[in-house]
Amino acid sequence: MAKAGKKERSIALYETILKLKDLDECCRFFDDLCTPTELRSMEQRFDVAVYLKQGLVYLDILDKTGASSATISRVRRSMLDNGAGGVVGHVIDRVNAEKESEA
Repeated sequence: MAKAGKKERSIALYETILKLKDLDECCRFFDDLCTPTELRSMEQRFDVAVYLKQGLVYLDILDKTGASSATISRVRRSMLDNGAGGVVGHVIDRVNAEKESEA
């Protein structure tokens, strides 16, 4: 049986995320939408990206996050090196710059 073509992205989800009013509502939204395992996986991948941007080496990241070397490598390749326009790296930089300007 032939594999179905790539499903169109559901833009409604992303538009809804942009409408969340604060951090608490955002956390509750994702708690409703995702399983605890899905949330832990996303949070772990994001933490890995942050540590990679800080220049930490794989072993240090593994110690801090528990992520496997395969996960760390995948995050480096897909989220930082050549992901969807490098958005994760840019957002991490933006958050860091905002924190610095508040200090």
